[in-house]
Amino acid sequence: MRVAKAEKAADYTAGEQANADFEDQLSSAELLSALQEGGHVIYFRHAQTEKDYADQADPNMSLDDCETQRKLNDIGEQQAEVIGTAFTEKEIPVGEVITSEYCRAWKTADIAFGRYTKDPQLNFLPFEDYTDEQVEEMRANVMPLLTAVPAEGQNTVIVGHDDIFEAATGIYPAPQGIAYVLTPDGNGEFLLQANMLPEEWTQL
Repeated sequence: MRVAKAEKAADYTAGEQANADFEDQLSSAELLSALQEGGHVIYFRHAQTEKDYADQADPNMSLDDCETQRKLNDIGEQQAEVIGTAFTEKEIPVGEVITSEYCRAWKTADIAFGRYTKDPQLNFLPFEDYTDEQVEEMRANVMPLLTAVPAEGQNTVIVGHDDIFEAATGIYPAPQGIAYVLTPDGNGEFLLQANMLPEEWTQL
């Protein structure tokens, strides 16, 4: 609630600036109450990895082999544990847990929530830089997940990646482990309510 507003930086992309400028629509108490009632989609960028590079563009990367991908480091594993503990202690109901097929995404979910379902619609396209058409393709892939109304009294958790979320919202989610809380309106759109860093879940 959480990413401190930054002065406009010349080296910020539009998505990074949108992340820095984002202002929560709910107070901490309001957010906790809303989450406890359910009806929201919580999009996590996976927890911290040992390094940050575009492994999706590596021809030797295999979704079937975690050793060829970026992996969570110790901090990332701790972040996921903190998130999961906070959800339990704060009694935030979780329905579906959906992740990309990348190991860092589903391992974040597994540590935090103990379960997950992989969905290739949350995967990167296999490029480091994207054309406008490729960005639109990623947006079309993820929007049905972001706009789906959760089951009554539940929240949907999605664990994915930076570029996918930016394609849908124009916001580059940083740092790793950040979450954005969205409320689907039932008509194919959503409201962005708040963002949360991993350690802030315990502070709700």
